[in-house]
Amino acid sequence: MTQPRTKKRPPPRSGGNGPKRICLALQGGGSHGAFTWGVLDRLLEDERLEIEGISGTSAGAMNAAVVADGLVRDGRDGARAALERFWRTVAHVGRFGPVQRGPFEIASGDWNLHTTPSYIMFDWVSRFFSPYQFNPLNINPLLEAVREAVDFDNVRRCDKTRLFIAATNVRNGKIRIFENADLRPEAIMASACLPHLFQAIEIDGEPYWDGGYMGNPAIYPLIYGCETRDVVIVQVNPMVREEVPKTPPEILDRLNEISFNSSLMREMRAIAFVSDLLEEHRLDDARYKRMLIHRVDAAEEMNALGASSKMNAEWEFLSHLRDLGRADAEAWLVRNFDDLGQRSTVDIVADYL
Repeated sequence: MTQPRTKKRPPPRSGGNGPKRICLALQGGGSHGAFTWGVLDRLLEDERLEIEGISGTSAGAMNAAVVADGLVRDGRDGARAALERFWRTVAHVGRFGPVQRGPFEIASGDWNLHTTPSYIMFDWVSRFFSPYQFNPLNINPLLEAVREAVDFDNVRRCDKTRLFIAATNVRNGKIRIFENADLRPEAIMASACLPHLFQAIEIDGEPYWDGGYMGNPAIYPLIYGCETRDVVIVQVNPMVREEVPKTPPEILDRLNEISFNSSLMREMRAIAFVSDLLEEHRLDDARYKRMLIHRVDAAEEMNALGASSKMNAEWEFLSHLRDLGRADAEAWLVRNFDDLGQRSTVDIVADYL
């Protein structure tokens, strides 16, 4: 998973008198992508940082495209404004969706939807009928929201930040990475296409499902396609849950979390293996680069949210997650900024292996 290099490259520009360069790896997670919005908002605000590349899946892919569009429009401020416009559009579309919190959840302050009648009915329907049956016209309000909020001409010509968007080929099970020049609304929706909710997205004659099955997010494009060694993972899917799930919804939630984290864990294992070989001088560091891995997450807060809350698009919830993301990014910068370019701030073996 680590890029072989045919000749020694100059050290990546990271620090000195200029900004430190980082790459971002953005997980998918439906409405939980608003947490990533908050992280991005804080990182874009910090002129000590420069974002060289972004790998994104599902909601992470949407955030990545919005950032690229905004950077072309008006630099960092444009990207931050574009993110807010996009998530406000998501909230507006969500107001008319079939699944909403009920009075009890609103009164108790519960952001989850798993006890609301509309969610229970929708969940039941999706277990017995495919999207080809319950949505034969293939109506997708989220696709319209993406088209409305993002200028893909800007995304394709963005030269400030490289994008790598993951989708899963339904026919052969392989990952496909869409880069800036390939990006259009359908590619973003392919990355976010959960097969029990949406019909497969066809691009160039091939059907695609959610990229999270093969890369959530994919790290290897950042290794191959970018110079910087620093990769910051913005993680919204919990790695650890102390309680054993016992109810059917809890079991399904945990299965989904494990499934959507599995590809990330495989890549972390490969990165750790190559790092060990470099440390032992068994690989040529002129041909292989040692990756420095970092993570921004809010594990305790995200653990309190079930999978049903990923369908909650209320503005109050999205703005709550944004604020949580900003605060966590701020704390991460205080703790780890000086380590960028120097060392990993994640214990890969303890956290991922």
